[in-house]
This record gives sequence, C-alpha cells and structure tokens, in this order.
Amino acid sequence: TAAGIEPGTPRLLLPLARALALANRGVVAFGMLALVAAALVLTSSVVTRYLFKASTDWQDETAVFLLVGATFLCGAFVQQIRGHVGIEALASVLSPRMDAARRVGVDLLCLAFCSLFAWKSWTLFQEALVEHQTTSSSWAPPLWIPYSCMAVGMTLLAVQFLLQVLGSAHRNSAPAHLAP
Repeated sequence: TAAGIEPGTPRLLLPLARALALANRGVVAFGMLALVAAALVLTSSVVTRYLFKASTDWQDETAVFLLVGATFLCGAFVQQIRGHVGIEALASVLSPRMDAARRVGVDLLCLAFCSLFAWKSWTLFQEALVEHQTTSSSWAPPLWIPYSCMAVGMTLLAVQFLLQVLGSAHRNSAPAHLAP
C-alpha cells in the first residue's frame, strides 16, 4: 500500500487514512526508542544487582511499561503493512474472490475484537486516573500509564481495521473499470 493507505480507501476517508499513517510512523519511532530503553534498563538492572547487590525495584516495572507501550502502540502500524503473522494455507487453495471475502471477514472479526478491547482499555484508563491506582510495588508508578498505551494502541488498531474493511468493501463494490 502506498504511504500506508489501503488501495480503494474511499475518498472521504483519505484524510483519516493519511492521519493514521502519520500517527503510525510516530508511534513506531516511539516503539523503537522504548525497546532500546527497555533493553538498557534491564541491562543496568542486571549489572546493578550483580556488581553492587543493589535493589532494582523500579527497573523491572519501567521495562514492562516500555514494552507494553511499544507493543500496543505499534500494532496499528504492523496491521497497516499487513505484517501480523497469518496462515496463508487457505489463501493458496481459495479462489481470489473467496480469499478476498475471507480477508474481509477476518478483518471484521478483528475490528470487533479490537473495538471491544479499546473500549475496555479506555474504561481501565479512566478508572486508574480517577482512583489514582498504582502498582503494588514499593515504587508504585501510576497504572494510567500502561492503560493509556493500551487504549490508544487498540483504538489506532481498530481504526486501521475499519479503514481496511471500508477500503476492501469500496474496492469490491466499484465497477471493474474503476477498481484499482
């Protein structure tokens, strides 16, 4: 897909598709930095515990928060490039028309799941923020941090699935001479 935009995306949705592609590039940059930061934090934790026998309470939770953020926030980008692991056994035995229908069906199921997950994540985020929830460690960082990453990431992923479903539906409903 050119610039991360699904071919066949309705013209009305192109601004949203472009904005999502831009957001996806931004969160991938964050994800790369978060992974490097988590590796550095965990490495320093091992060195600190081994050499200095010092407590490293904050380092494990920091690494978990960074990994949660990277994982959830980068999901929409991976879906944008259709990079999630998929089983292609069916694609090779189905006709192109049936395979396209299968793909739209899977995207619809994923859209439903991601929408529900996003909604529940926003609920968790709101509760954690209002109730000032923290982890149970001695460091006790606020739980709204990972919940916000989950909520934003799953929302971006749901929007990505929505755009792909609408792009597929629009492409399949266009007259043959206008289809990309």
